[in-house]
Amino acid sequence: MLSALERFAPLPLQESWDNAGLQVGLTEAEVSGALLCLDVNERIVDEAIAKGCNLIVSHHPLLFRGLKQISGVDDVQRSVIKAIKHDIVVISMHTNMDNARDGVNWKIAEHLGLTDVSFFAPKTVDGLEAGSGVIGTLPEAMAADDFVLLVKKQFGVECAQCNELLRRPIRRVAICGGAGDFLLDDAVQQGADAFITGEMHYHQYFGYEQRIQICVIGHYQSEQFTSEIFRDIIQKECPEVRTYIAETNTNPIIYL
Repeated sequence: MLSALERFAPLPLQESWDNAGLQVGLTEAEVSGALLCLDVNERIVDEAIAKGCNLIVSHHPLLFRGLKQISGVDDVQRSVIKAIKHDIVVISMHTNMDNARDGVNWKIAEHLGLTDVSFFAPKTVDGLEAGSGVIGTLPEAMAADDFVLLVKKQFGVECAQCNELLRRPIRRVAICGGAGDFLLDDAVQQGADAFITGEMHYHQYFGYEQRIQICVIGHYQSEQFTSEIFRDIIQKECPEVRTYIAETNTNPIIYL
């Protein structure tokens, strides 16, 4: 299972600060079922137990910073303890899945119906083509307000943070799920009419009026369909394994 996921998104594609790959447990056990999610917390582990899954595949790593103790004082430690107690393996595919062809940003583009999708600001890692963002084309040009409504509908977001609405049609769309503001200038240089990401710093909204339509939809919301990628890989490479997309919403941000 781990090898199938890593063939799709090899670990060398991850950023230097990341901690993708095996998080908890031993990989020799036969997989009884796989729970697929964005984040791992104690409620996710409980859901895996309830569904009879001994494997959790997440996008965001459970273990991002080193643990100096495992005593159950926070949710990460309690999740580790519970996973080990119930013989559950935890695997995370983070920036290696962000940077992989057909990875996180390609899935976002798919849900928007973009065509002619390709990396922008591409890079080569160990001979593999990679990139932190993609750019594609809408089936038809759209007014900026209609485009924002489309994005909100497709990703089920309650609100989108945007700069001044663009007064020209939007056709070319650049995407970087999660925290993607570092690619905003690359999107402009590539001729994108709009840039979608999950979160962006306040001061970066300045100076792009009528240059590009910024549309920020939330970190969780932008990457919520990543589990579909995990499901498709596992069903193709390991069709005998039961897969479940997690029902637990792990988004820590609420909108009031």
